[in-house]
Amino acid sequence: MNSLVYVGADVHNESYSLIALLKGYFDGTAMIEDKILWELRVSADPRNIVKFIEAVRKRFPTDANVKFVCGYEAGGLGFSLQRALAAKGIECRVIAPTTLPTQKGKKCIKTDRIDARIIAKAMADGNLSYVHVPTEEDESVVSYIRARDDHRDQLTKVKQQIVGFCNKHGYHYDPSKAKWTHIYMKWLLSLKFEGLDIETMSEYMDSYYRISEKLERMNQRIEEIAEGEKYRELVKRLCCIKGIKTYTAMALIAEVSDFRRFEKAPQFAAFLGLVPGQHTTGSDQKFLPITKAGNRHLRTLLIEAAQAACQGHLGYKSKALKARQNGESQEVIAYADKCSRRVYTKYRRLMERGKTKNIAIVAVARELAEFIWGMAMGKIMPAA
Repeated sequence: MNSLVYVGADVHNESYSLIALLKGYFDGTAMIEDKILWELRVSADPRNIVKFIEAVRKRFPTDANVKFVCGYEAGGLGFSLQRALAAKGIECRVIAPTTLPTQKGKKCIKTDRIDARIIAKAMADGNLSYVHVPTEEDESVVSYIRARDDHRDQLTKVKQQIVGFCNKHGYHYDPSKAKWTHIYMKWLLSLKFEGLDIETMSEYMDSYYRISEKLERMNQRIEEIAEGEKYRELVKRLCCIKGIKTYTAMALIAEVSDFRRFEKAPQFAAFLGLVPGQHTTGSDQKFLPITKAGNRHLRTLLIEAAQAACQGHLGYKSKALKARQNGESQEVIAYADKCSRRVYTKYRRLMERGKTKNIAIVAVARELAEFIWGMAMGKIMPAA
């Protein structure tokens, strides 16, 4: 007798709510429907899940072939629980929360026990999607990149605070000139404050310098990581594309982890949430704004890269881009140049048709994503 048991786990930092659901099977005489075998709340320790599964296994005959599949929602625990269970030989999957069925109605009841049931039932029905589990190395790189982004956000906030403080005291910089340049910094240091305001401005500037230096160190560290054997080749190839530099390339490689899990380029674009939604009823078909499903961080990076790729003139290459392409094969460079031309011409065509800049940039970001997938998968046509 072969049996498949799904263990739904609603996990928190303090406790796990577990439910074992037996998937229907034919025992030789009749079809046995899905059945909840056991429900239990345990303290937050992976060993307790192992004990729970062992206890459920004892409910089957000794000669029964029983397979257990555990699942929990992606969240604060990351992939640590999945790796701990995998080390014990237990198959564990991490579920994309947005794909789980939701209760309808104003009087729905939400408890850990009900959530665990929903997870187990959805796994049994196949009515959900799973999150790709990256390698520990990729996950560490992602964490470092996200930490770098946190410091960038802090620097942006400090800049806003400095500008606001200056405006409040009647100091306004020429709006036609760029801020945070060497000239702007000299202007800031030349401002005269009195009393406690001198210390306030000094504290703001100290925060600016401190975070800027830390951000510079982290950027340099990302450059060093990109030179590692695992990332070097693909990073250099992706950086041949206009609008993509080391940071963006590293974020893409580390967060995607394995481009081979996308069979086609449109699937990768869908993973980034850059494809339009669709509402079809009968013969009526309506396209909606992009789904914004999937990885928001990468979607933001691709939109920023698309904005950079649409600047300048068709065919123009900056010194920095030429330096990044130096040493690469003619096939890679030709593919990257083809991407730049396609992206630029599509952007101009959409703008001429009256589309807003934001809509044009998002459409270009999808095009860019598909070229990135092709570069990562090595689907590059030989140069003519």
